[in-house]
This record gives sequence, structure tokens and C-alpha cells, in this order.
Amino acid sequence: MKVDKKSMLLYVVTDRSWLGNGDLAVQVEDTLRAGATFVQLREKELDFDSFLKEAKRIKQVTDRYRVPFVINDNIDVALACGADGVHVGQKDMAAGNVRALLGPDKILGVSANSVEQALAAQKAGADYLGVGAVFPTSTKTDACGVSFDTLKAICAAVSIPVVAIGGIQEKNLLQLKGSGIDGVAVISAIFSQPDLYAAAKSLYALAGEMVSP
Repeated sequence: MKVDKKSMLLYVVTDRSWLGNGDLAVQVEDTLRAGATFVQLREKELDFDSFLKEAKRIKQVTDRYRVPFVINDNIDVALACGADGVHVGQKDMAAGNVRALLGPDKILGVSANSVEQALAAQKAGADYLGVGAVFPTSTKTDACGVSFDTLKAICAAVSIPVVAIGGIQEKNLLQLKGSGIDGVAVISAIFSQPDLYAAAKSLYALAGEMVSP
């Protein structure tokens, strides 16, 4: 499965910080029922076996909804579970090396916060870019801030889809209109909410309004 601009519209990044006694696969399905178009499984604390087990469960859900499913950073888990691809940051393995390991048919997403990084990622074989943080975020405290002008410049410089990430909520999402992005990636705006379905449905509608001419 490859990506296009439409699959970027509402890009969901998982976070078990608010999971409690809930089930992540059930939560992911709630977001997909509400319109989520892409899922990234992000796990920083799980051991390999637990990560792989969760990845296989999530993939069963995303397969049913026919949406792209990538693993954050862990290429071994991605290959072992049959995920559609991997997303890597600037501090992770170089994009070109990841592409070599994944082969030509898997999805490669790369984080970027400058035009130079964006162009390098595209040249190295990235299928899409995650650009941020566009707003202050508590999910990733070391994320570099990206201004609206830089976001717009990145979108103008590359031909691959771009999704904005970082601190995006219902109240500020429409501030990104006119930047050229193809969608938004959200974490706490969905997973910290008491009703994930309602939160995702609202964000999906706002994202559609944002990308409309």
C-alpha cells in the first residue's frame, strides 16, 4: 500500500499514556470509524515481543479499513508484523538506509523541520513528510518548532505529501489553512479525549475544511 495526499488528511499517532484499562486496538478502530485515514503505532517503552504483538493486532484493524499502517522508528517490528511501512525522525536511522532495508514497495515517512531536511528526505526515498512541531506540544518535548512560513516553504519545495504535527487541536487546526499541507497528524487531540470517536470525527471534518480551496 502506498500513500497519496488523501491518506494524509487525518493521520493518527497512537499513545498509550491515556489508555488506562482500555484496549489500543479498540481505540484505533474508533478513530477509523470516525474517518481517520492513516495510523502510526508509536511505542517507546514496550519490549520487542510486546510491541510486535500490539502491532499485529493494530494491523488487523487497519487492514479491515484499508488504511495505511506504519510503525514509528522500529524497522524490525514493521517487517515482522507486515506493516505498510515505517516513520523515522531526524535522530533515527538515515532515510536512505531505511529505504534500503524496507525495499521499494513499503511506505517511508520522515520527520522534517526545514526545507533542507525535507528535500533530503524526498531525495532519499521518503513517500511523505511529517513536519512539526507546528504548535507547542507536550507529547514530544524535544520537538523543534516550525513556523507557518517554514511549513509553507516545505510544502512548496517538495512533490510528496506533507502532514503537519505537533500540538494540533480542534481550536487551532484551521490556523494551518493555506500552508499547503495535505492533512494533520494528531495524538493527544484524540487519545486524551473521553470520546475518541467524537474527537476524531470533529477533527476529520475540520481537516477537510482546512485543505479545501
